[in-house]
Amino acid sequence: MNVLNLLFTKDGLIYQIAKNKSIQEEKSYFVTEETPVTLIEDKLDEVLLKQRFDEIHVISALNHFTLMPEGFSEHETGFELIAFNAPANKEKEELMLSVNKKFGVQFYYTFPKSFYKKIKELAVPVHFNFSGEKFLNSLNNKNSKEIHINLYHNQCEFFAIDNKKVILYNNLDVNSEVDFLYFVMFTLSKIGFGINETNFYAYGETTENETFISELQKFVKNMRIVFDNVPNKNFILN
Repeated sequence: MNVLNLLFTKDGLIYQIAKNKSIQEEKSYFVTEETPVTLIEDKLDEVLLKQRFDEIHVISALNHFTLMPEGFSEHETGFELIAFNAPANKEKEELMLSVNKKFGVQFYYTFPKSFYKKIKELAVPVHFNFSGEKFLNSLNNKNSKEIHINLYHNQCEFFAIDNKKVILYNNLDVNSEVDFLYFVMFTLSKIGFGINETNFYAYGETTENETFISELQKFVKNMRIVFDNVPNKNFILN
């Protein structure tokens, strides 16, 4: 069975091609000042035409989202709720829903219509999900107060959890150690998590963001790197 895994971040596309759970190919593309603005769309076209896929799994880490309690059913308000966090364009974005029963929450998020259409046109089974739900589903809350940080290329996801209850989720750009530390410390003060009583866990691109981790460790007493993304091994899509 040939499976295509796609991860969309704010400025990138990472894909994996797997055959019977064995990774055959994995590549990343990121938009920079030197690349064409259409890089992600162009690379998506190339990937979709590589071969015949039996199944496609799509994870969106794009930061157009809102978090609601599980069971919230006023789906028609999804765009308006997302608009409180980020600009949402009904003409260019598809409204999606991702439910996490483990913690009793659900995410409304948007995905670019142009990407959605290209993927669906292949007429093979497609599974869409939001990175926050995927990340949250992998967590086991053991202590009373925990901060879970999933690092990407110039981006991170951040969960604050207290006794199996999601207190806060955010998905933000990470461009400097100062901004990253300010966000973490500001968040702790706002939600009442004492820095010495809180356990911190880091995941994802921890090697690429090593300076972020090392700076955080100067202030944080309880810090553990759960795993670093290793090509063809640890990856959010696995």
